[in-house]
Amino acid sequence: MRLVLTEFVTLDGVSQGPGSPTEDTTDDFTRGGWLVPYIDELFVRRTAEWLEQADGLLLGRRTYDAFARDWPQITDPDDPYADRMNSLPKYVVSSTLTAGTWHPTTVLRSLDDVEELKRQADGELQVHGSARLGNALLKAGAVDLMRLVVAPTVLGSGRRLFEQPGDAAGLRLKAQEATPSGLLLLEYETVGAAPVAEYEGVTAYL
Repeated sequence: MRLVLTEFVTLDGVSQGPGSPTEDTTDDFTRGGWLVPYIDELFVRRTAEWLEQADGLLLGRRTYDAFARDWPQITDPDDPYADRMNSLPKYVVSSTLTAGTWHPTTVLRSLDDVEELKRQADGELQVHGSARLGNALLKAGAVDLMRLVVAPTVLGSGRRLFEQPGDAAGLRLKAQEATPSGLLLLEYETVGAAPVAEYEGVTAYL
């Protein structure tokens, strides 16, 4: 399986609570719902296309609990995401969860279990939300592709996607698109360590 990290972020890197003011108020965060004003038809179409490519969802415990609570309640047949979210195999990385309630769910105990899962099947294993898990997977070199939706807003506070310490990662831009509302849809593949070089002046690029 190819492991794909899909995240919504602000220009200053905040990933907390994109969908609602009450979605995630951890650490007294009060600025949730920042993505909603920018949701447009192209965003919905592209993100639904991304989800169609998933063969499984990989989630951290906190995101899993929230998704398991909310997604089964969405039964509108015209919802572009609900059927896929509810029917796809779910894998949750947790050292304490014994069984899942959002079927079908498999509990994984470690990143080694994630690597084993990647070796067992083809297709895409997609991480949605789960920023802490995403950081750990990126540090472990397990992420193959990143899909970022960047909102044209600066919050100044909130949990950031890459705030956890980790090794520097190199990325190569594969696709880019802007929606009419100003969202940037970016797709990167990982290429190992982040490259560095000595600046030799403008003439070196002419």
